[in-house]
Amino acid sequence: MAHHKSAKKRIRQTETKTQLRKSQSSEMRSLLKKLRENISNKEKEAASILLKKVQSLLSRLAKVGNLRKGNSSRRVSRLASQVNKL
Repeated sequence: MAHHKSAKKRIRQTETKTQLRKSQSSEMRSLLKKLRENISNKEKEAASILLKKVQSLLSRLAKVGNLRKGNSSRRVSRLASQVNKL
């Protein structure tokens, strides 16, 4: 248990950041799942619209440090190539 004021503040900050990152990761996973369903059902228009949302989200997560930049770029690139094949 924390005894110093600064340690207690750090615990509060960590809990807040953990909840935020958890919700962002959940949002990312659900959008990726929807996009993959559209790709497998060969719905090009819906997939291209969702791809823009996914691309925006992944780049934002890479910017704030929730994902690594290369990981984000790789995912976007692979998903874009799958959508373009439709």
